Amino acid sequence: MSNNKRERRGLMLILSGPSGAGKTALSHLLLDEYKDMELSISSTTRAPRRGEVDGKDYNFVDEDTFQNMAENDDFLEWAEVFGALYGTPKAAVEAALGKGRDVLFDIDWQGAQQLKQAAASDLVKVFILPPNLKELEARLRKRDQDHDSVIAERMARARDEISHWGEYHYVIVNEDVESSMDDLRAILSAERRLRKRQPWLAGFVRNMTQPFN
Repeated sequence: MSNNKRERRGLMLILSGPSGAGKTALSHLLLDEYKDMELSISSTTRAPRRGEVDGKDYNFVDEDTFQNMAENDDFLEWAEVFGALYGTPKAAVEAALGKGRDVLFDIDWQGAQQLKQAAASDLVKVFILPPNLKELEARLRKRDQDHDSVIAERMARARDEISHWGEYHYVIVNEDVESSMDDLRAILSAERRLRKRQPWLAGFVRNMTQPFN
């Protein structure tokens, strides 16, 4: 059977966890390694951080534009985080999945819950934990992007976010990036081979079970 008849449906890979757990670093490594994976670019009302590019890291929009998109049902999910609005545009994700491309999401547990309501069968949810809270704070300070008050707020929020770890299919303690990548590779390898993501199988097996003439 030719490869084009074995096309699979893409999956939605969610990485969640407290700020500083390592989701962004792992996301970049995944996108570098897997050319059939793309990042879901969220729309947000927050201001760009140093080095962020509009249309690449986020779609930066004003609040009126965001609210109009939400009212028009243009998002798979959206939520308010630290006073800013974040949303996942629907059309681009659905187009990618239909072409057999995986879509990567760096979103919090609220967004993951909404995506479950919208597209549960396509989801693979992975929660990223730091080795401990001391290391988490050190990573946040190493960014040198936030004031002490923001870091304190993120640390306070981290405990609440971590309490949602049980809602995820997989949990990775990110002590070492390469070890965490090995875990993600194993998860992707297995999830891509699930029967439901290989629609060509039904016809393939049906042909194999036909009586010989």
